[in-house]
Amino acid sequence: MNFSGKYQLQSQENFEPFMKAMTVVQMEGNNKLVTTLKNIKSVTELNGDTMTNTMTLGDIAYKRISKRI
Repeated sequence: MNFSGKYQLQSQENFEPFMKAMTVVQMEGNNKLVTTLKNIKSVTELNGDTMTNTMTLGDIAYKRISKRI
């Protein structure tokens, strides 16, 4: 199964209350969004047309780099 490609959100239910209950979101500067979930930290940085997302769970981390298309 291949999940690659562009997707457009069609609907969502209870997203805001769910996120408020499990996250802390803060901006650092003009181009960095830091989200802390229960035991998971997500940092998304936007530099020009490049978006970098790093997620950390304990001592395991991954980084995803995307280009605007």
